[in-house]
Amino acid sequence: MSATITITEAAANRIREILADEPGKTALRLAVQGGGCSGFQYDFQIVDGPEENDAVFERDGARVVVDPESLPFLLGATLDFEDTLAGSRFVVDNPNATSSCGCGVSFSI
Repeated sequence: MSATITITEAAANRIREILADEPGKTALRLAVQGGGCSGFQYDFQIVDGPEENDAVFERDGARVVVDPESLPFLLGATLDFEDTLAGSRFVVDNPNATSSCGCGVSFSI
C-alpha cells in the first residue's frame, strides 16, 4: 500500500477552479466519517489550509489535506473528478475499501 494519495489531473484542475472562487481558501479537505449506507463515507470541504498534523498532498498547485484519523483509510487512494451527463463529482478510488454503495460516497473496510 502506498503512503500517499494520488491526485489526478482532472481533480487538480477542479480543485484549482473551486479555490479561485473561494477567497482565503487554499485546500480541499478529504476526510472519512462514520456513516453512509456502507459504514463509512467521504467528506469534502474547502478549507483555509492544513491543520496541525494534517497530511498534505499536492499536484500542479492543487492541495488536498487529510486529517490523521482519516489517513489510514485513504492510503494508496486516488482522488479523481468526473464530469458526466449524470453530474460532476470527486471520486475516490480506494484500495482499502472492500465494498461501496452505488453512489460511490459510502464504503466499507
